[in-house]
Amino acid sequence: MFVKFILPALAEARSPAWRPVKYSLFPPLGLATLAAHLGPDDEAQLVDDHVERLDLDDVPDLVVIQVYITNARRAYAIADHYRAKGCRVALGGLHVTSLPEEAAGHADHVFLGPGEQTFPAFLADVRAGHPASRYVSTHGRTIQDLPPVRRELIRRNRYLVPNSIVVSRGCPRHCDFCYKDAFFAGGDGFYVQRVDAALAEIDRLPGRHLYFLDDHLLGNARFARELFAGMRGMNRIFQGAATVDSVLRGDLIERAAEAGLRSLFVGFETFSPANLRAGNKHQNLSRDYAAVARRLSDLGVMINGSFVFGMDDDGPEVFDRTVGWAVDHGVTTCTFHIQTPYPGTRLHDMLAAQGRITSHDWDEYDTRHVVYRPARLTAGQLLDGYHRAYRDFYRWSAIARAAGTHASARHRAKHLAYAAGWRKFEPLWDLVIRAHRLALATPVLEAVLSRVPEASGPTMKGAEQ
Repeated sequence: MFVKFILPALAEARSPAWRPVKYSLFPPLGLATLAAHLGPDDEAQLVDDHVERLDLDDVPDLVVIQVYITNARRAYAIADHYRAKGCRVALGGLHVTSLPEEAAGHADHVFLGPGEQTFPAFLADVRAGHPASRYVSTHGRTIQDLPPVRRELIRRNRYLVPNSIVVSRGCPRHCDFCYKDAFFAGGDGFYVQRVDAALAEIDRLPGRHLYFLDDHLLGNARFARELFAGMRGMNRIFQGAATVDSVLRGDLIERAAEAGLRSLFVGFETFSPANLRAGNKHQNLSRDYAAVARRLSDLGVMINGSFVFGMDDDGPEVFDRTVGWAVDHGVTTCTFHIQTPYPGTRLHDMLAAQGRITSHDWDEYDTRHVVYRPARLTAGQLLDGYHRAYRDFYRWSAIARAAGTHASARHRAKHLAYAAGWRKFEPLWDLVIRAHRLALATPVLEAVLSRVPEASGPTMKGAEQ
């Protein structure tokens, strides 16, 4: 059986404002993971529409397409094309789980929730001649015994971070605006790999740099502690994501830094307690954001801070306040978002019930457009403030001022190199990507992340005492 796995390009990647660097970061690990369930006699092909040409002239036996909300239009067009040729088409992913009836109109089979449990069952049904039209992941989810990811299907030279890895699924938190909560509904919402399997996967990856794509790398403290203990002698440097409360709790973040953590995505989201309560992000309530920044800075860990604009308690002052705080506290990079009510989330249900949804064009659900009516801002104010926040945070003067907050000269230099390299030299990255020379960038990234400042905060030994 010839199986073709496709990640269609997101809407923004097909626009004149396309930023190649944004879409050449990570390979589609989810599809490569599903491919691992194929039999030895099956032929597999994986195509990422962002980084390579998608040939539509072939006739696979099975086409498997991963659907996000802003690639849904293209995903459906590709699905319709292959179905018209008589190919069997299966759709899965976040958007399919949120709107299965919409997706079902373009597929022979739809998958709701993560596919590690349902895809093997589907393959068995196909071979037996009686596949179902819908597969739903529920209880009993596990990634304890997954076969190795089919990394040979990935074109490593097309990605800035080919060594991406996932060692857990889901998130133990349940924020109202996050549609991954709907994706993992009806069963275990957060579960982890075996530590020995995770370490074996890491050991198979070349080079030093890793990027953990897990939603919450510190979400299971026991697992994370054992993982970092196993990584301490592997000479790796890595990036990942965690929550505000997990950074402040115990000594796990020190253990991560000693294992090689050099950059952390942190979901600050908002400074407003009212917004946090309304969004069910209680883990951030009464937390000292400044203490998070200090602790990570002392460990030499750069911060990618996530902030959301347009929540109901946000007024016109929210943009300057957010940028000012991030600069004053040495945040290296920021990811700003316009609040987006994804279908399937409690946020969407609430705004729809209030009649505040203003667009159902899924291409606009990219956290860069205003698709609802804000409470204390006009749509124009929200959009203008969002763009101004990016401009103000990434001004040379702001980058230099943020770098100057770090006590260590090495951390200041690392901050300048990373922040400036990511945004100020983006046209150069684009040229490298278009020339398919990303392998040249890997040593640069490793060199920047490897610079560890002189210790200015508690060591692990001090944290344990």
